[in-house]
Amino acid sequence: MYKILIADDHPLFREAIHNVISDGFAGSDVMETADLDSALALTREHDDLDLILLDLNMPGMHGLNGLINLRNEAPTIPVVIVSAEQDKQIVLQAITYGAVGFITKSSPRAQMTEAIQQILNGNVYLPPDIIRTQKTSNTRRMHDNPAFAPELLQALTRKQLLVLERMTKGESNKQIAYTLEIAETTVKAHVSAILRKLNVHNRVQAILSAGDIDFGSYLRR
Repeated sequence: MYKILIADDHPLFREAIHNVISDGFAGSDVMETADLDSALALTREHDDLDLILLDLNMPGMHGLNGLINLRNEAPTIPVVIVSAEQDKQIVLQAITYGAVGFITKSSPRAQMTEAIQQILNGNVYLPPDIIRTQKTSNTRRMHDNPAFAPELLQALTRKQLLVLERMTKGESNKQIAYTLEIAETTVKAHVSAILRKLNVHNRVQAILSAGDIDFGSYLRR
């Protein structure tokens, strides 16, 4: 079904994530490696990979530098970081450097499966609990993750606000459609309108900037 590379130097975790893929995506071709050099070599041999699950701390990575090297080597293959790291800034930097998702190793099995499914469907996955984490310094938060001006949010319709709220919870278009009882094509139209009205280029920018918004105050108007 899918061709996936697991790049992690911990055998037990490779086995665990392999089992998640085998159970959730039956028939998938799964390859494993334990360092960046061999991961780079495998991407050269298999340019038809559907996804790379990449550990931040395995040999050769040097943190996010390894992600940058991998994205330069294989720019068309989606890469998701799978890490024990829970620092919000690391998560955001990983997305900035080209990852299409970030899955924490402490995630429940079902959540990992859902995250991988979202990414394979072409969506970006961010861990909602980390994205909602408040900065210790309001000044720093405003600098690193500026919220939208009230007038931009007031330009959104009630339905668009509801869609944006679900987006910040990490939900896919399909999940949003189910929750709000509307068609998935309608959700896509709302997302396009939201991005245009908020002057952002993509879904990730919207999610990151909207993470600390009190939606209740806008929905009560």
